[in-house]
Amino acid sequence: MSAPVVDFHGHLAVPAADALVAGTPGFAAELAAEQRAHSPASLAANRLQLQRLAGKLTDVGERLADLDAMGVGIQVVGPMPMHHYWAEPDLAVRLARTVNQAVAAHCAEAPERLYGLGTVPLQHPDLAVALLEQAVTEHGLSGISVSTTVAGRELADPRHDELWLKAAELGAVVFVHPWGCSLGERLAEHYLGNTVGQPVETTVALSRLIFGGVLDRCPDLKLVAAHGGGCLPTCIGRLDHAWRMREDARGCAHPPSSYLRRMWFDALVYTPRALRHLVEEVGSDRVVLGTDHPFDMGVDDPVARLDAAGLAPADRAAIAGGNALDLLRKGRVR
Repeated sequence: MSAPVVDFHGHLAVPAADALVAGTPGFAAELAAEQRAHSPASLAANRLQLQRLAGKLTDVGERLADLDAMGVGIQVVGPMPMHHYWAEPDLAVRLARTVNQAVAAHCAEAPERLYGLGTVPLQHPDLAVALLEQAVTEHGLSGISVSTTVAGRELADPRHDELWLKAAELGAVVFVHPWGCSLGERLAEHYLGNTVGQPVETTVALSRLIFGGVLDRCPDLKLVAAHGGGCLPTCIGRLDHAWRMREDARGCAHPPSSYLRRMWFDALVYTPRALRHLVEEVGSDRVVLGTDHPFDMGVDDPVARLDAAGLAPADRAAIAGGNALDLLRKGRVR
């Protein structure tokens, strides 16, 4: 039998976590920043979408029905990418445990089809390490989802190295998924904060991880980037040129393009041409399917889009599920 199709990019809402932050000054500040970064039309559309998708974001039966309709056998389910990195230690621990328990419980309703990713409070690196280990060894999660910045601090900050090393030791996946964009109000109109801003955020975060030497210090880290890695695979030649020509552009031991072979990228790039380009730049063994289920910026025909790229059969099979299964088998503790 052929391997199942695996979607590496699904989302779960956790109302219990939302209740923990409701009414707090930190969450009020987060909402205010979000309102500044979106037009009134986009804010209204987002509210309606969340209302419409409430069942799909919480109910296992609806999720499995959607997966069946998409021809997907397995989905990696992570929390909504609101990690609340502003939270002080006590609240941060409660949030992480609440989210991780909810993801684990959701996936336990269909354990052969759903694999979970949790969250950790990156703003408190010592707590994050312990909570990662708990998420993997106690809750059976396959890793964690992280945003592209930690309350203004880069993922590449050396203070996070202990977490990356622990993730590598556990074989845990680290899924990089942006929430919002640091360009803020400049991209507020026309939903540019998502369509332009999120790829830019991912590009910056991954570039900082490369140039900051994180992948040299943590060579076994299983890093998976959402949305095809943003713009990084397209602009990698420019990064290589700077690395060769300028001393101040070096912080990594090898040309930046070589680090594309140390990451994985989801295939949510929308067009056959873009997918072929991604495969050409990073290799077919470094691409996994991603749908961004169930949001409107996602796709509900991932297999058809993969087939439209016209890849060689072995490459197509690897992207459809083989690569993801390799990552999950190494990263899941049951």
